[in-house]
Amino acid sequence: MFQTMRNAWQIPELRKKLLFTLLILLLYRVGNVIPVPYIDVATLSNYFETTLSTTILGLYNAMSGSAFSQATVFALGIQPYINASIIIQLLTIAIPALERLAKEGGEEGKKKIERITRYSTVGLGLLMGWAYYMMLNNYSSSGFAIITKSGFMPALVIVLAFTAGSAVVMWLGEQITEFGIGNGISMILFANIISSLPATLNTLFGMTWWVALLVVVAMAALVLFIVFINDAERRIPIQYAKRVVGRKVYGGQNTNLPIKVSMSGVLPVIFAGSICSLPATVATFMGKTSGWWYENLWSSSSAVYCVMYGLMIFFFSWFYSTIQYDPVEISNNLKKNGGFIPGFRPGKPTADFIKKVISKIVVFGAVYLAIVALLPIVAGNLVDGVKNLSIGGTSVIIVVGVALETVKALEAQMLMRHYKGFLD
Repeated sequence: MFQTMRNAWQIPELRKKLLFTLLILLLYRVGNVIPVPYIDVATLSNYFETTLSTTILGLYNAMSGSAFSQATVFALGIQPYINASIIIQLLTIAIPALERLAKEGGEEGKKKIERITRYSTVGLGLLMGWAYYMMLNNYSSSGFAIITKSGFMPALVIVLAFTAGSAVVMWLGEQITEFGIGNGISMILFANIISSLPATLNTLFGMTWWVALLVVVAMAALVLFIVFINDAERRIPIQYAKRVVGRKVYGGQNTNLPIKVSMSGVLPVIFAGSICSLPATVATFMGKTSGWWYENLWSSSSAVYCVMYGLMIFFFSWFYSTIQYDPVEISNNLKKNGGFIPGFRPGKPTADFIKKVISKIVVFGAVYLAIVALLPIVAGNLVDGVKNLSIGGTSVIIVVGVALETVKALEAQMLMRHYKGFLD
């Protein structure tokens, strides 16, 4: 990876793209420390650390680079855009008009869907900004004095500041995607998670040497495991029949249909964590964060939570695979192009075989995601001090995945420019 980065730096065009990406990330980090007016940041951070870190808001805080717990301009981060993208993606399956626009609209249809996603992001940002203000207002009413000034105008300023921040973050991500390196949204998530690295190292240095060594070895093994699974895929052999058109022969070549083991990426882990944290979030809002039922049922370190977390990961992995892969459509496309899987007749037998293969891969991929997501929780319960590390399965998968995608994007850019010897 470092060799690829060094080689890319030597190419003027790629150097400009890398510098542009770093500049946008720097601007984003600057916005991440600008507080919204009329909010006591110190009181909010202290309350968040002592009460809300185990709820769904803790996941939002990690995804925003601690901006959520400090009520900065970019407190909502990239979450409104991610939620809007997922909602529009699901609606393209449920609404025939959007489905036709996505499949048959071409480049113009893609632009219209992107425009709808942007408008939805602003709407969700407004809704989430209002919900955040109401949460702060409720805490202020409980005696924490988080909001320093009440009234309509302060409330309007706070909500609009959060909404505008989410729109600016969306724009920054799009700039990286268009003029920089890699996917802009992924790069912003990467920067948010990496920003907690100094605090993690500080906690690590405060541990005993054997615990710190164990954590470092476990993290290295986990990263290697994620890299291995991220590149793993099941290749279904495909053959194309020969066709004679005039005096020319077309087809006859052999290829394959690659199906990635981690086809759903980190989305099942994010969805599962959000839903499993909802009871703890509700309990926090109601002020009931103690007692046997909370510690053993709703706490993020309880056995019941881990079991539910794993089951939800399996469910969302299966759900996402049904959206991403349609065996009937794949079989019909192969049949139209004269392709077939050796040993299976075109049509329903081919669709059944592809569905069977995808079902097996989904199970293996879900097991992989469950191991990565639950390992930090189990380690935190077994080893003292590990729970204080700001390391989660979701964070590790995102960091490793974005790093691999960035390297592949740089390699693709260098290959396009025919710079020989750089990839040896």
